[in-house]
Amino acid sequence: MIYDCIVIGASAAGLMSAITAKSKGGNVLILEGQKKPGAKILMSGGTRCNVTNKLVTDQDYESEHKRFVKHVLAAFPGEKTIQFFEALGVRFVCEKGGKYFPTTHSGKTILDALLNKIDQARIDLQVGRRVKVIKKEKNYFSVEGDQFSYQTKTVVLCTGGLSYPSTGSDGVGYKFAKQFGHSIVETLPALTPLTTHDPMWKSISGVALPCQLTLKVDGKKEKVCEGDFLFTHLGFSGPVALDISRHWLKASRHHQVEMMVNWLPGLNGSLDEDVMLYAKKFPKRLIKTYLIELLPERFVEIILGKMNIKADLWLNQLKQSDRKKIGEYLGCYPLEVAGVVGYSKAEVTAGGVQLNELHHQTMESKLQLGLFFAGEICDVDGRIGGFNFQWAWASGYVAGCGVGKKGKGCD
Repeated sequence: MIYDCIVIGASAAGLMSAITAKSKGGNVLILEGQKKPGAKILMSGGTRCNVTNKLVTDQDYESEHKRFVKHVLAAFPGEKTIQFFEALGVRFVCEKGGKYFPTTHSGKTILDALLNKIDQARIDLQVGRRVKVIKKEKNYFSVEGDQFSYQTKTVVLCTGGLSYPSTGSDGVGYKFAKQFGHSIVETLPALTPLTTHDPMWKSISGVALPCQLTLKVDGKKEKVCEGDFLFTHLGFSGPVALDISRHWLKASRHHQVEMMVNWLPGLNGSLDEDVMLYAKKFPKRLIKTYLIELLPERFVEIILGKMNIKADLWLNQLKQSDRKKIGEYLGCYPLEVAGVVGYSKAEVTAGGVQLNELHHQTMESKLQLGLFFAGEICDVDGRIGGFNFQWAWASGYVAGCGVGKKGKGCD
């Protein structure tokens, strides 16, 4: 049998591509190299699966071609994602930051809904089928691996990137893309924890607080991110650290970088002046007591140690230089970042297939008729908050439409 479409990779984008292509008619086959489909769906968001966000724009993504991203997102916005899954019986809760999770708080709910739809639509899903060769022979593609070979009119590459290699992500899709003449934007791990050599910060693993991170490149402000921050046994994590990680890594390869942190982003005015006013009101209150009203106690102990200020000093015993130091350390502290954890803990891969080599209306290659791309394999990576899944759903939908309508685009 010659398939109308073979989707390579049972990822979020792959499952959406297959479902959409099948809805347009024809027979569809999904080939998944792992023994089970949808590994990242099950593990994402702490296994809760942040499906999308209430507000999604192209500005939530990094790419060399954001206008392309904007067109794809417009074809299948977040509202359509919610409607799609609700039609499959999934119900959602919207949490802080506009993040949508299934009410079951389990990624299994999302994967089961997709697999049930795959089954109902009679889409052929084969696991443990690692594709090793894709060839174009006359009017058909030949898709081959160990002990299998299939022919198809179209191929959708949804093989992901390099993040979380334990799920099977090994970058094989880039090899296939290059084989058909595509350019690959330099890849690097994104949304990955930062590391440090500082034992004092490592000693307070588990402590969390909001902060603002500012990346300086060659002395100039490059990127600012604000959100929740988490100390770990390796260094720093939490949404704000993950969001800025790809920027730090990319810049650090060729430039001098410095990470500045404001530990009190919500404080108005000057902190040293605030300390002085507080000292006048409560002269016999300890500096530690004052600071733990603003920050976690274990963090306060560390930061006072770094400032070389005794925790048992009364506020009226602080020198002007001490107050100034407190303001500097809490408002503009040079964080000791050594590097990033890397692909093993990266939620997504930055870089990938050049978008200007694809048609935004269909996700079809401009270089090889019948070859489509969707998901993480493309040069698109979003910030924390459901944005990478939204790209997967949207690009998968557009690719599926492109396959189903022979390159004429989506409705």
